[in-house]
Order: sequence, then structure tokens, then C-alpha cells
Amino acid sequence: MKLTIALAQINTHLGNVPANLEKHLSSIQEARDSGADLLIFPELSLTGYVLQDLVPAIAHHPAPDSPIFKPLLEASREIDLVVGFVDEDQRHRFFIASAYLSRGEILHVHHKVYLPTYGLFDEGRFFAWGDSVRAFETRFGRLGMLICEDFWHASPPYLLWLDGAEIFLLSSASPGRGLNTKPQLESARWVEHINRAYASLFTTFVAHANRVGFEDGLNFWGGSTVFDPNGELLTQGPYHEEALVYAELDLHQLHRTRTRLPLLRDERTGLVLRELNRIIS
Repeated sequence: MKLTIALAQINTHLGNVPANLEKHLSSIQEARDSGADLLIFPELSLTGYVLQDLVPAIAHHPAPDSPIFKPLLEASREIDLVVGFVDEDQRHRFFIASAYLSRGEILHVHHKVYLPTYGLFDEGRFFAWGDSVRAFETRFGRLGMLICEDFWHASPPYLLWLDGAEIFLLSSASPGRGLNTKPQLESARWVEHINRAYASLFTTFVAHANRVGFEDGLNFWGGSTVFDPNGELLTQGPYHEEALVYAELDLHQLHRTRTRLPLLRDERTGLVLRELNRIIS
């Protein structure tokens, strides 16, 4: 089975959800016309990143009658979508979130579980922590979603792997840091190493959509990537430019790689659980 993934490496308008929605719908049309089956947008793609006090004003709970999600759900009847937004629960807590939309339905919502509050980042002041990491079924197989800081920690991708995810969908708004003599920033080099490592360690496809542009003094570098279960790079977007980036995934590669390298078969989850309980206690 073949799956064509598109990564929407876009710039967003801070706090301007209607303008960002229009950009989403335009990108969806282009990706659909190019034959993509699944389109992944970056972290907080509908809102912008440095929201701070804007958070309550731009939050949207994903629902069929939402003025923001209704056109996206309609568009998802022809192409599956991952979109980034601020979710508000019934108790008025706000989460950095990604939603997976397919055939007019919301299949899964992931709340970011690790909120960086150090250096350039201040997410813990404005958002609540997510409390689950779960894979979910789609028409392309079992997938998992993570958001930025989630995949700088080993535990969330490990949990998705154990929960059956065969493709990791990673969304980020990763700021550029660490200048050197190359066009690739140090932060980009590190992210790409991590994504390649996850693909290799978990014998899994890893698709990463990162945004571009400038916002409140931060520069987002793009460079979106897809790696196969052998850790081979399938595609990469340009640095610092808006782009739709495509990759064709041969899902039979999972069988070939895991037959050659049966890491999942040999994983000792009981041992891990036992030792975690010992460490926690």
C-alpha cells in the first residue's frame, strides 16, 4: 500500500484565525490536486505560536458546528488532515492541540504533554498539560501524533510505538537557534538527528511538519522531513521558505524492516514496567 503525505510548511498570522483558516483551505486544495492522501500542518497552525494573553480569545473546541472546524471537516472528506489549534475543555482549561480529521469526522485530538517553560519558551504560564499519549486507527493504519517538545522526550514516541503506531506525525513551531557557517541551524541539525533516530529505533515512519516565518522576535526554520523505518530520508522541505513538501510512503516497508530488525518483537515491556515501578517507588 502506498500513502502520499504532504507537509504544509507555512507561516501563520498571530492571533488571526480566519486568515490562517483561509491559508489552510488553500493549502488543502493544492495538496489534494497534487494527489496527497494526508496533509499535516505545523503546531498551532490555526492561531500562531506566541499567543500569551490571546489564548482564551482564539481557543476553539473541535466540533462539527464550529465555524473554524466545519470547513476543515468538509475538506477532510477528500484528504485527511492534521491541524494545530488551541483547545478549550469544559472546565475552561486551554491546551496546545492537534486534531486528525478524516472523511468529515474528528478521529483523534492530542494535547501537548510537555510544555517548555525555559529559555525562549513560556508555554507553562498559559496552557494546561495534556495527560495521554495514544495511537489511533485511520484508513491508512494505526497512527500517532505528537507536538514539538513531546518528541524531545523519549517516552511519548516509545508509548506510541508500543500502542501500535506505524507512522508518527510530528508537528512543531521550532525556533531557530545556533548559527554556524552552514545554512542549517544547530537546532535544525539536532531535530533532524532525533527524527532519524526515532525512525530507526522504532522501525517506524516519522513525518515532521515545522512552520516558517518570524513572530515576536522568533524565527521558525521549516526544513520539514519524512524518514522511513530504516532511518532513510524520503523528503525534506527548504529552510526558511513556505512550501508544500510531499513524500510517498511504501507501507510494505514496515514488513521488510521489522522482519530484518525485530526490535518490536523483542521489546520487554514487562521488564520496563517493573523497573519503572521500582524507580518511581
